[in-house]
Amino acid sequence: MTVDKLKMHSSDLTQRNIDAIAELLPTVVTETLNADGKPVRAVDFEALRQELSDHVVEGPQERYQLDWPGKRAAAFAANAPIAKTLRPVRDESVDFDTTKNLFIEGDNLDALKLLQEPYLGKIKLIYIDPPYNTGNDYVYEDDFAESSADYLARSGQKSETGDRLVANTEANGRFHSDWLSMMYSRLKLARGLLTEDGVIIAAIGDHEHANLRVLLDQVFGADNFISDVVWQGGRKNDSRYVSNGADYMLIYAKNETRLSELGVRWREPKVGLETALTQAASIWTARKSDEDAANQWKAWLKNKKAAGEITDAVARYDQLQPGTGRPMSTYRDITWPGRGGAIYEVLHPVTGKPVSFPKTGWRFKKDEMDRRIAAGRIWFGEDESTIPRGIIFLDETSDQVAISVFEQDRKAASTDMRNLMGEIVFENPKDRRVLARWLRLVTGGAKDAVVLDFFAGSGSTGHAVMDLNAADGGHRRYILVQVDEPVDHPHYDTIASIARERLRRAGAQAQETAGLIGADLDFGFRSLYVATTNMADTLAAADDLTQFALSEAVGSVKPDRTDEDLLFQVLLDWGLDLAEPITVEEVGARRVLSVADGALIACFADEVSEAVVEEIASRHPLRAVFLDAGFATDAARVNAEQVFREVSPATEVRAI
Repeated sequence: MTVDKLKMHSSDLTQRNIDAIAELLPTVVTETLNADGKPVRAVDFEALRQELSDHVVEGPQERYQLDWPGKRAAAFAANAPIAKTLRPVRDESVDFDTTKNLFIEGDNLDALKLLQEPYLGKIKLIYIDPPYNTGNDYVYEDDFAESSADYLARSGQKSETGDRLVANTEANGRFHSDWLSMMYSRLKLARGLLTEDGVIIAAIGDHEHANLRVLLDQVFGADNFISDVVWQGGRKNDSRYVSNGADYMLIYAKNETRLSELGVRWREPKVGLETALTQAASIWTARKSDEDAANQWKAWLKNKKAAGEITDAVARYDQLQPGTGRPMSTYRDITWPGRGGAIYEVLHPVTGKPVSFPKTGWRFKKDEMDRRIAAGRIWFGEDESTIPRGIIFLDETSDQVAISVFEQDRKAASTDMRNLMGEIVFENPKDRRVLARWLRLVTGGAKDAVVLDFFAGSGSTGHAVMDLNAADGGHRRYILVQVDEPVDHPHYDTIASIARERLRRAGAQAQETAGLIGADLDFGFRSLYVATTNMADTLAAADDLTQFALSEAVGSVKPDRTDEDLLFQVLLDWGLDLAEPITVEEVGARRVLSVADGALIACFADEVSEAVVEEIASRHPLRAVFLDAGFATDAARVNAEQVFREVSPATEVRAI
C-alpha cells in the first residue's frame, strides 16, 4: 500500500473543461505550447465555433497540410549550419584504401548535413526503418531503442528541462509532435541527396503510419507517391481484436515523372520458376498420357504453392501445351477493354462455326488474330459457345511486377543474425532478404547505385547490398549512419559497434558465396565518426576554406587531429566523394596524401618546403591544399603561389 500526497491546491478547471470538450468534440482539441515552451492540450476556438454553428464560420485561410508544435523549429534545424566534420578510423574499417562503402557513427542529422556537398543528387535509393513511435519509453529495437542523454540533447530530442522527446510517452504530451519534428528535418535533408530518378522507402508501424504518409506527401509531393506496401511479418493470437502483425513500407520517388520518362518498370524473377520448368519437363517425358501429365502437373503446383515454394505467378500456368508439354496459362483476355474493339468473325477450329463474339470487340485486328491462331497462341473451348482466350507460356514470362502485400516471418531475420554473430546481440533486426528484394527492384540495371540508410541499426541494409552484389556481380555501394547508442553487452559497447562487426562477418560470408566473381567485388567499408571541426578556437563552419591567395590568418589545428582527419574535412568542403581511393607517400621527407589519382593532393606538414610545392605542382593535380601554418613566412606562401601559376596554372590551390 502506498500513501499518496494530497494535492494541496484546487483543481485545474481549465484542463478539466478541455477534457470534457475533448470527450464530446475530439476534433476541436489540439496541441499548443505554454509559457514554458511545453506542449499542452488546447481548444481550437475556430473549430469549436464551426462545430456549434449552423453555417460556415469565417476564419483564417484554410489549406491542406500537416501541422504540429515544433514544425518550424524542425525546418530551421534542417537548414542550420554546423561546425562539424567526419573523422576516419582505419582500425575499425575493412579495406580502407579501396572500399567505396561508408559506415558513419553519429547523429544522423549532422551526418545528413555533412553529406550534402559530396552526395547531393547522387543517391539512387534511401531505405530507412526509423524508430517506431510506440508511446512508451522503449521504441523500435532495430534502430533507436533508448538513446544516450548526450545524443538526445545535441540532436534536439531532449527538452531544456531534461524531458525525453523521442520516447514520446503519453505524459510528455508530444506523442506525435516530437516524432514528426525528428523525421521532418531529416527527410528534408534526405530528399536533396536523391538522384532525379531516386526513390525513398520508409518502413513504419501502425502508430505513425498515417502521419508519416502525409509528412512524405509534404516533403516529396503527393504526386511522387508510388506505393504503400504491407509486410505481414507474423501473427499475434493474443490480440484482443485483430492480429496487427503488419508493418508498412511507404515508397516515394524523387520525381515520378522522370521515372516514367525513363520507362522504368520494377520487375522481379518469379519465385520457383526454374524448378517448375524442370519439373514440367520431367513429368512430360515420363507421362503415360497427356491427361496423366496434366493431372500430375496440377497436383505438383498445388503442393508447392501450399508449401510456399512457388507463388501464384507460377501456379496459374496450370496447363501443359499438347504436343510440347510447355506449361501455359489460358486466362489472358483478348477482348477490347472498353468499347470500340475490332469486329470480325472468328471460326472455331473444330466446329467451323463463328465463336461467341465479345460485346466490346477483339483486342487485335484480324490479320494479327489469324497470325496468333496459326502460331497456337489462341485457346478455344470445346465448341463455339465459349469466347477464345490468349495463351501465355511460363518460359516466356520470367519476371513479374511486385505486389503491394507480402508475407515474411520476422523471426527468420533474428535467427539469421544469431547464426552469423554466434550469439544474440541485437533484437529484431531488419530482414536482409526483404531488403535485398527491394534493392533489386528499385536499382534494376543500375548495379553501381548508391544506397543510403541513416537509421542503420545493426547494418541490415549494408548486409543486403553485399548479398545482392554477390548474387549478380553488381557494384552497388552503401552509406550507413548509426548513432552511438549504448548497449548492455559484454563484447559490444554500442549498436554501431555491433553493426560494424556484422558488416565484417557478412562481407566475408558474401565474398565466399560469390566465389570467383567475388575478387572484383567490394566487401569492405570505411569507418567514419561525426566530430567537431578540426580547427581549434573557431566558430567557423566546416566549409570555411579560404582561397589560397587571400589566406592570411594562420589556422590552429586541434592537437589530437591527424592529416587524414584534415583531408576528410577538405573532401567534405570540396564536395568530393568520401570513398575515393587515398594513397600516402613521402615527398621531400613530408607526408603527402593523394586522392583519386591526383584529383586532390594534400600536404599538411608543419613545414612545407619549396621542393615539396614544386613536386606537387609538377603532377598537375586538379586541386592542392596545404596547412597555412606550414609556410614559415608570407614570402614562402607567395613563392608557392608563383610555382603553381608557372607549373600548373589549372590547379585550384587552397590552404586551411
